[in-house]
Amino acid sequence: MSVQDILDAESELTHLLGAQQAVVLSTRIRLARNLDGMPFPGWAKVPQRKEISERCVDALTELPKFRRGHVLRMTELQDRERAVLVERHLVSKELASGKTGAAVISRDQTVSVMINEEDHLRIQVVKAGWHLRGTWHIAEQLDDDLGARLKMAFSERLGYLTACPTNVGTGLRASAMVHLPGLCLAGHMDKVSRALNQDGLAVRGWLGEGTEAAGNIFQISNQQTLGLSEDAILKHLGGWIKNVVEQEWNARRKLAKDEGERFSDRLARSYGILRHARLLTSAESMNMLSHLRLACDMGCLPEGHRHIVDRLMIEGQPAHVQARAGEELDSDGRDRRRAAVVREALRDFPEVTAPTA
Repeated sequence: MSVQDILDAESELTHLLGAQQAVVLSTRIRLARNLDGMPFPGWAKVPQRKEISERCVDALTELPKFRRGHVLRMTELQDRERAVLVERHLVSKELASGKTGAAVISRDQTVSVMINEEDHLRIQVVKAGWHLRGTWHIAEQLDDDLGARLKMAFSERLGYLTACPTNVGTGLRASAMVHLPGLCLAGHMDKVSRALNQDGLAVRGWLGEGTEAAGNIFQISNQQTLGLSEDAILKHLGGWIKNVVEQEWNARRKLAKDEGERFSDRLARSYGILRHARLLTSAESMNMLSHLRLACDMGCLPEGHRHIVDRLMIEGQPAHVQARAGEELDSDGRDRRRAAVVREALRDFPEVTAPTA
């Protein structure tokens, strides 16, 4: 299997037509695990990392979830291919830059397991929309199945042992990818971020830690894993996501009411540029597609068009543009190609109207 196979296949996040939600783009559960008796990847020698990789790959490919899936070793991939995996949230930047890392990815791309990143195993399950408990149940079952094949490093006192102390205990990171144009346009996002941080939640950008919130998209996740049960972590995150969704809708309604026709005009201008531009940077594309997604959510465009906008947000990223072109492109070449793809995708879109939602 290759990265091109991943691009060509339909995935839940790029092709799901009916289950997306207006604010929550996706739900993610990530579990950090390590093999008992083996040094963490940062301390392991190259032969040890290779042994860890092969043991983990062998165990994972025995599981039904990875039947006909993808086994990708980072050293065998080109830079552009590794970047595509990062942009699709299937691997981290840290794994993509490593020399002995690998990833095992399910055929539908909802489950990926990173091997020899910061920990021996990073088990990740991602579902479109807001499905916290359902996503957790998939990850929990996968963890149990893998634990039956590999002995994990575990302490009766501390819980699961991890390379970073912040992951010790459950090893659980639960997160939601949320689209918050209302809070951003209203100037309330800083206040919301501070409140989340003060209550033990992290707010990060589109591609995770150290990245900006391109397209008004943020990743909200728990920070504490030690001393809390999995159920407590999920309840804490779930309560806050419900709160953020309510605040976002309140901000959207207030903007639509206070701005009147200017609200529709803001969205229509972004549509007009996307529909006719000959050059589009990645940042321009993300920010204006954010306005189109808002237009779908607010009834200014048919809701059924939202999945097209979501796919363009993913496939308009630099490595995706180059991979689809099948060649290395300079900055202008990427901007030209991105604009052409967006124009074609929006060709049958109707005009933006006044909000009804």
